[in-house]
Amino acid sequence: MPATRSARQRKASADAGELAVVRIDVSADDSYAYKISCTQCEVPRPGTGTRAWSTRRPGEDNGYLPALDRWILHLASRHPDAGAPCLDYLPEARARLQERRESR
Repeated sequence: MPATRSARQRKASADAGELAVVRIDVSADDSYAYKISCTQCEVPRPGTGTRAWSTRRPGEDNGYLPALDRWILHLASRHPDAGAPCLDYLPEARARLQERRESR
């Protein structure tokens, strides 16, 4: 039996740690789109001020693994002292990033 959306969201929240707010939406292709937002970082929003930094990228893969990779890399670079279970996968996230860069 596949995990429910709320169960997936609870697991992703636990993996992402205390600085994260996780939300799962349904994409246009009926797949789950993960959005992990940082509770401490803000980025400029054109014409309207700022918004929380998040892993959601228009036109890119926003599935669990790509979103978690972006979150892991954000934590490692912006919050090096933060603790989160997902940081155990930092070497793998960096390797996947390198693979994506080389394939472009």
